[in-house]
Amino acid sequence: MKLAKAILAGATILGATLATVPAAAQVNGIAISNPEAVILQSAARQAAYQQISQQYQAQIQQINTIRQESSQLERSLDTNSDNQVSDAEIQANPTVVAQLQQKEQQIAQIYQPIQLAQAYAIEQLVADYQNAQNQVIQQKKIQMLLSPDVVQYAPDSANVTEDILKVLDQRMPTVQTAPPANWQPSRQTVALQQRVQQIMLGLAQQQAMQAAQQQGQQQQAPAQPSGR
Repeated sequence: MKLAKAILAGATILGATLATVPAAAQVNGIAISNPEAVILQSAARQAAYQQISQQYQAQIQQINTIRQESSQLERSLDTNSDNQVSDAEIQANPTVVAQLQQKEQQIAQIYQPIQLAQAYAIEQLVADYQNAQNQVIQQKKIQMLLSPDVVQYAPDSANVTEDILKVLDQRMPTVQTAPPANWQPSRQTVALQQRVQQIMLGLAQQQAMQAAQQQGQQQQAPAQPSGR
């Protein structure tokens, strides 16, 4: 799966391990799976995040604008133009530092309902993940299920991540994005949400780097002579 390979590359950038997701079957009763990859690739999560992005489009644009303003303020701290901000430059510009802190608070406040909606979507998937996993365990008669980070080697056929993903997609094709009043996510959900966000950021950065490399190669390519 192309997406699974991209996840592996993105996780490598972040210094983490995500196993690839091939066609799977358990080996001698022992299998491996990656819950993070299942949640990240689940159709319900992807649809929910897209819905949330559309619902909070104005707020996301506002956040992007504030971040651009913050970047300009950060550049203004670099008074000697060496592309680095020293402690002395920070101490010499307390007003700019205060403005940066204020903008960070603004971003956090604006992002809070977006973050809460994403967490609610993830927590619904987490609540049913065990059921999907157990279904695969029973179907494939798995006696031991391990996570990729504790396995030094295993054949592709030992990875049942895709199997669990398919079952979870069938069991929960959609999730709600509007949390109940006063709802708060569990610690497990918050940690998983942050991990998913890190992987998505890593993938986005990798895609941007690949696009820049391709553009550079196209610009460097010699022009083809035109035929008469």
